[in-house]
Amino acid sequence: MDMKLEVVVVPIADVDRAKDFYTSLGWREDADIAPTPDYRVVQVTPPGSGCSVIFGSGITSAAPGSAEGLMLAVSDIEAARQELAGHGVDIGEVFHPADGAFIHAGGAARAPGPAPDRSSYGSYLSFSDPDGNVWFVQEVTSRLPGRVTAAKAAYDSAADLAEALRRAETAHGKHEAELGQRDENWPEWYAQYMVDERNA
Repeated sequence: MDMKLEVVVVPIADVDRAKDFYTSLGWREDADIAPTPDYRVVQVTPPGSGCSVIFGSGITSAAPGSAEGLMLAVSDIEAARQELAGHGVDIGEVFHPADGAFIHAGGAARAPGPAPDRSSYGSYLSFSDPDGNVWFVQEVTSRLPGRVTAAKAAYDSAADLAEALRRAETAHGKHEAELGQRDENWPEWYAQYMVDERNA
């Protein structure tokens, strides 16, 4: 039986502050549900991720900021750093484990720069959300044997594709409003939005 990681719960203190932070990274907002005054669930999904992130109030007893070692995978660590910095994230420099193994607790055994041979799984970044939950970004350029790759974006019919285009148009309108100008690269934006939405 396949078992796919679907959701990670991140403990936070201020729901709106956390929502502003994660959506400012370009993570898609999937839900914001508050059926009672003391219970609220916000779900966001990083671009291209099959796993979503949930935070809110009344959903975990873990201390805010106690999550450490949350891992995002990217194909280019330097480009990821530039993109995150462009979103205003206070992000560390690229590093690699000095002993060639996985990251150590507390920042021990880190060497500056990407892995010397730029090997897959060897280069990292780290950043924290406003509550202090620690995220790592790992460069993965080729998967180890047996790892599952993301599904290809596909549409079942012309009507299904048309609806996806309408959703992309609505989302792109919001994107242009935030930019305060016309986005000349709208075909690329639409394409990425539709692929991410279909593969989520």
